[in-house]
Amino acid sequence: MPKVTALENRITNIQSTDEFNGIALEIFHFQYENNSIYKSFVDFLNIDISGIDHYSLVPFLPIEFFKDHKVISGDCNPDKYFSSSGTTGIKTSKHYIINDRLYKESFTKAFNLFFGNIEDYVLLALLPSYLERKGSSLVFMTDRLINDTRNVESGFYLDEYDQLNEVLLELKKKQKKTILIGVTYALLDFAEKYKPEFPELIIIETGGMKGRKKEMIRDEVHAILKKNFDVNRIYSEYGMTELFSQAYSMGDGIFNCPPWMKVLIRNLNDPMSLVGYGKSGGLNIIDLANIYSCSFIATQDLGKLYDNGTFEVLGRFDNSDVRGCNLMLS
Repeated sequence: MPKVTALENRITNIQSTDEFNGIALEIFHFQYENNSIYKSFVDFLNIDISGIDHYSLVPFLPIEFFKDHKVISGDCNPDKYFSSSGTTGIKTSKHYIINDRLYKESFTKAFNLFFGNIEDYVLLALLPSYLERKGSSLVFMTDRLINDTRNVESGFYLDEYDQLNEVLLELKKKQKKTILIGVTYALLDFAEKYKPEFPELIIIETGGMKGRKKEMIRDEVHAILKKNFDVNRIYSEYGMTELFSQAYSMGDGIFNCPPWMKVLIRNLNDPMSLVGYGKSGGLNIIDLANIYSCSFIATQDLGKLYDNGTFEVLGRFDNSDVRGCNLMLS
């Protein structure tokens, strides 16, 4: 296993764009040399890697590769992995884990960056579709954050809606700072049944409908939640099985990345090129914390990037729209 400990320790301490670029290029060369899947993909594109001097020029691996290959940077063969959710008959992605310490450092620092010290909160998690299966990176993250609160009132909820409602009422009464993170459809079900007015509550929605409810636009979902919880804003988390980092929306549907994560937008008609600010296209994610897998991933999400580095998620496209990103997938 190549020793990249010094590089690993710099990832979540990035202070500038130039530093990000330098580390991104180091990681690119490390992964090109030590990730056989990524190297084969880059070589297939016939790219002269000596000419890559900026992170925007780095090739992005289509996320579909995680369904058929072990995308690993290094010479070990880990058994532990996170897996994506999927309906019956649909092949799921697997993200093999060499270093979960780096994952914990990434999500803990990101949470503290956007919300403050986790120990200041009670954290409640309404994540039924994730708790009902094994291998969820979201459950792993939330479990560690719950433990980090050092608060006995923090915890997971599957379908114990009555108990969750009682806990929220008690926390409101005690005026405790509380975060409720939940899969979107479960938050809607809970809010519509109990209408738990709690103006100080921080609600983080994630994960979508998971086929449990009809799809709704974000503004409609947030309007229902804001009304029934009596809150001014709904926060959102953007993450996925194949990543080690998360972006957060602070209530306006516009996502902010931690310093070791960036989003670029690719042209859907020419997936090897990028589009400018404010134009829609496919989301390319740079996640430097993903050093032992692949830090440069072309997702199946559609979005827009703004000139301050924030981005918006507009939806998803199916494989028929990828137009060239499926190179080498067979």
